[in-house]
Amino acid sequence: MRLQLDITPDLVALMAAEIKAGEQAVSQAVGEAGNSVKSSWRAQITGAGLGQRLANTIRSEQFPKGRPSLSAAAVVWSKAPVIIGAHDTGPLIRSRNGFWLAIPTPAAGKSARGGRITPGEWERRSGLRLRFVYRRTGPSLLVAEGRLNARGRAVASRSRTGRGVTTVPIFLLVPQVQLRKRLDLARDAARAQEAIPGAIVANWVEGKIG
Repeated sequence: MRLQLDITPDLVALMAAEIKAGEQAVSQAVGEAGNSVKSSWRAQITGAGLGQRLANTIRSEQFPKGRPSLSAAAVVWSKAPVIIGAHDTGPLIRSRNGFWLAIPTPAAGKSARGGRITPGEWERRSGLRLRFVYRRTGPSLLVAEGRLNARGRAVASRSRTGRGVTTVPIFLLVPQVQLRKRLDLARDAARAQEAIPGAIVANWVEGKIG
């Protein structure tokens, strides 16, 4: 006597379909998490007043590319990691040569290249010499003899008699400065990671129903 067993539906085909659904669910959940982290980090950066340009340095990419996988992964990074990292950790900054950090006052203006101007650049641009003023209490100063223009910037005086010339603080000199922590990137990454398992299950079930 010979027995024949037919299984309906085909278990091999059923398992293959289940694996495919799982691959789609995992890849979709991981992609959503990566996009969520990117959006949250960009929102943090602009919310901290660091500007849209810096926020746009946050990028994300998913692997493997072009196909779903049970081992899908997303990477979120910044094209300006040093700047982002500094605002995320709030480090203690010291002068590289062991002397002073020169912090420009509003009278110094900005660098021609954008950002913080240095004492050397300020002297070349203004044509004025900086003078060191030591203070026992509070930061020491680099000052210049000039006048303030309508924008509050220190410039050379045009007066031949010296009228309107005053001593203007251009830089504050400090041995070190603690950068304020303005971002919490790990918080958003942890939230997105915690949401992945639930998203995988929801996407898997939705794929079956669809």
